[in-house]
Amino acid sequence: MTIPTRDSVSPANQAMFDALKGQLGIVPNLYATLAHSENALGTYLALQSAKSSITGKAREVVNLVVSQVNFCAYCLAAHTVIGGMVGFEAEQIMEIRHGRGSFDPKLDALAKMTKDITANRGHGDQKLVEAFFAAGWTPENLVDAIVTIGDKTVTNLLHAAAKVPADFPAAPALAPALAAA
Repeated sequence: MTIPTRDSVSPANQAMFDALKGQLGIVPNLYATLAHSENALGTYLALQSAKSSITGKAREVVNLVVSQVNFCAYCLAAHTVIGGMVGFEAEQIMEIRHGRGSFDPKLDALAKMTKDITANRGHGDQKLVEAFFAAGWTPENLVDAIVTIGDKTVTNLLHAAAKVPADFPAAPALAPALAAA
């Protein structure tokens, strides 16, 4: 599948390309691919920018964990960069990709639950949901985390189906020592 250019998309999508270029300096290939549809880019951007109680570092934990579980090289590349921008160290990003965050008990509970929900399509270990609440998260946070899992799953699936080339540096491979923990 080709990556649409500004000139090849609808006027409504051209306006979104212009806004993205103004905000990010580029139109990421994954967003451009959504513009094959008259509606998908706008729908996805609305979902991604919707108000949520899962923001900042917590949102990047969800994005990184879901992208790792779904083996999405594109989203791992993008969210490794964004993870650094929100303040995670490289080692922390690697640990998060394994579904853990030993450096922060609250983010650890979020990462573990997110990995389990994603890997088991929502039919995971209820003890991890209970641990999430025990770490200080709320029912609102649970719902918003699941919506964020859905958001990231959309782009993971699009990348897998369309083989969208990454326009971010590749994320490093996971360290085997962390995989066993």
